[in-house]
Amino acid sequence: MFLRSHRGLGTPIAMQGLWRSSEALEVELLTSIHSALARGPLGRRVVRPRTPGARPWWRRDIGAYPLSIEAAPIPAANLLEWADAAGANLDPTDGPGWRFSAARLDDGGTVLSLVCSHVLADARGLVLAVDRALAGESDYVVPQPGSDWSDARAQWAIVAKGTARALGKLATQREVRAELARPPRLSRSESVATIRTAIVTVDTHEWDEAATSFGGSANSLFIAVVTDILRSAGYTEPSIGVALPIDVRGDAGIDNAMSMTDIDVVASDSPATILAKCRTAYLAPMTSPAGFPEELLGVLPDRLAHRLAEGAGERDVLCSNIGVIADRIADLGGHRSTGIATRALHPGLTVAQLNRLRTRLSGYLCRSGEEYTLALVALDPQLFGSNSALLELALERIARYGVTARAW
Repeated sequence: MFLRSHRGLGTPIAMQGLWRSSEALEVELLTSIHSALARGPLGRRVVRPRTPGARPWWRRDIGAYPLSIEAAPIPAANLLEWADAAGANLDPTDGPGWRFSAARLDDGGTVLSLVCSHVLADARGLVLAVDRALAGESDYVVPQPGSDWSDARAQWAIVAKGTARALGKLATQREVRAELARPPRLSRSESVATIRTAIVTVDTHEWDEAATSFGGSANSLFIAVVTDILRSAGYTEPSIGVALPIDVRGDAGIDNAMSMTDIDVVASDSPATILAKCRTAYLAPMTSPAGFPEELLGVLPDRLAHRLAEGAGERDVLCSNIGVIADRIADLGGHRSTGIATRALHPGLTVAQLNRLRTRLSGYLCRSGEEYTLALVALDPQLFGSNSALLELALERIARYGVTARAW
């Protein structure tokens, strides 16, 4: 899916990690981090097989964009605008698929940005890639692919067997046919593909205590806040569909190791009721519609595969809980961070792509030390008129739960 979106079929997505400090960082330190990242698992690209049905595979590629350091300090107030522009021209097939950038801030601090194509890694994978690089682990070795012909035979066998089984159910079961019905798309009339962003931090103890007092968890409070923000912005549908990524990696791999589930949140829901809904939803991840094998999308031409999978996993809101950031990342060369954020970018998003997208608001939560950081990406300019309007709503809705949030 992410490889097709890179080729213009769907929504372009890049992952971004942001790190800031109140101090100036040495160029030598930044150069060493850049070099370590290039030798790590981000240093690879996708190779498309020539055999129909065989899966793409990875090839080692240590070529990288040069370390980018702004020549002059940028205003701290413009930090997010600088970060928003960092995801352009990533190419996971011809490379480079990632970029490391730095800028001095006019308050004397430093901000770092690491972006990578979602083809290379999901958000948790990006965090793990940085941790490995800072740990000084040996050069990453790309697993050698087997025979394309053998892989193609195996994939076609799975597709043939699974599709025959799904077609049998499709012919006899009405509820299975209903699964293939496309959900209604929510109308937009934007003429410019404008995205709004905001980042806030909160004290972990204050957030956790508030979650407990409302009968929920840190994660369910996160979902409550993000859905509150969308509803407060003027979204009038009685129920808000929330997409929830699930980390399914069994090791420290950086690939896209995730599945999706979803819940519906209504205005009367609390962190407690959202927690109960999440517990049920996590036991039932989304599957391919009507029982068709997921491998089907790998053997079909890109455009047909995209049509079949368009909108898969999309809901009104995305709430992605990235988890705990390793302390090694928070402390670079003795420079302690004053904030770490993770989020998705949509570089080169067109008006046509925006108007086909169901998601109105995405939230990304991570924890570093004694702080949670909530990054928000709003994809509906009609509801969110500016970055400051999004930020104001975030501060207001978090305060509703007795928590004080601070803007980045």
